Amino acid sequence: MTLPRLGLLSAALLLGACTTTAPTPTPSATLAAGQQATVDGTIVSVDTTPWTYDGSAIVKIASENGQVDVHLPARWNLCKAPPPDDVPSLRAGDRVQATGTVTDDGALVVCEGAQHGLRRTP
Repeated sequence: MTLPRLGLLSAALLLGACTTTAPTPTPSATLAAGQQATVDGTIVSVDTTPWTYDGSAIVKIASENGQVDVHLPARWNLCKAPPPDDVPSLRAGDRVQATGTVTDDGALVVCEGAQHGLRRTP
């Protein structure tokens, strides 16, 4: 490689190293595992398939904290929280508020407390 080319390559590498972007906030950055949290946002998707094998339905919410998965247990009779209203009618684009316990992966489980819930908002 000739000296001028090496200089251009070095300059390009230095300029590339100076470019930075702000990190996108993630739920785990703002929601602490084991804590109680409330998230407001818009539904991205609703998956109730896990209920067929006693799993938790998952409602994905786009919020200020990024995307948050809200877990709705199949067995509401074991929860202190009241069951959400008409889960099958929830659709992408609906505005909701979810209150629950934050899991290690930044999801919310809506079950443990009487104040927990998933509610439509105006």
